[in-house]
Amino acid sequence: MTLYVEKLCVTGAGQMGSQIAMLGALAGIETRLHDISEEQLEAAMTQNRKHLLRRVAKGKLHADELEAAFGLLTTTTELAAAADGVDFVIEAVTERLEVKRAVFAELDRYALDRAILATNSSYLMSSQIADATQRPSQVCNMHFFYPPLVMKLVEVVKGEATSTETAESAMTLARRLGREPVLLHKELPGFLVNRVLRAIVDEAYYLLESGVASFEDIDAACRLGLNHPLGPFQLSDFSGLDIGYNARREIFERTGRPEDAPPRALAVRVERGDLGRKTGRGFYDYSTTPPTPTED
Repeated sequence: MTLYVEKLCVTGAGQMGSQIAMLGALAGIETRLHDISEEQLEAAMTQNRKHLLRRVAKGKLHADELEAAFGLLTTTTELAAAADGVDFVIEAVTERLEVKRAVFAELDRYALDRAILATNSSYLMSSQIADATQRPSQVCNMHFFYPPLVMKLVEVVKGEATSTETAESAMTLARRLGREPVLLHKELPGFLVNRVLRAIVDEAYYLLESGVASFEDIDAACRLGLNHPLGPFQLSDFSGLDIGYNARREIFERTGRPEDAPPRALAVRVERGDLGRKTGRGFYDYSTTPPTPTED
């Protein structure tokens, strides 16, 4: 039986989690946004309001609808309070397996017995997390794309233990949030979109680190030759270099294969704190117009 979601919890108030929570509130669902940082929660609410005010200015959203949505969205630094009495939880914390497992173990204690626990992870699979709970059949991947307030796709992935009812409930919730879900009947790292994208990005890094071309020329080639709106390095900046770096590091730690290690050009930037657009610098420096390429 498909679960009808009346109360939603989103844990992790970064760029993904904050907007996923906003989608819940816009859909008329009582939504709680959790993060360990009060400052992050305040920043998330400020950014959400900015996004929606632009819609109001363009006539795509009525001001009353905006205020109604914010009336349904509350924030807290206490995970127990965020998960208490909710039907569905979407986890959007940092892309580190040990962190996610710890969060799911806590959620398992606080959420209703019937509640579904979904991870928004783009690479980590729910079967790596589900046994941290006493409800593995109610755990799945529900992968949104950045920015969730704009991007329509959600990948719903059945883990080894995920029940059909859990997957159907996640698909139904995604549609209520105004998204268009696709269902993966079996899990594999990267799911659908990121596996295709990973092939492109891997080749781009190979070309860069082999000295074939600069990253800015590789980006230009993909834009002008493939009609992609952004080149692979520009897209990495847009998504956040730390996200790609952490995902690659997780895979490398699991396989030990040198080809799975984060590429040098990526590692250098992440280690110095240049994480892309959100920090103002990544492969490009966004303090200039147009953005200019950065050096390793």
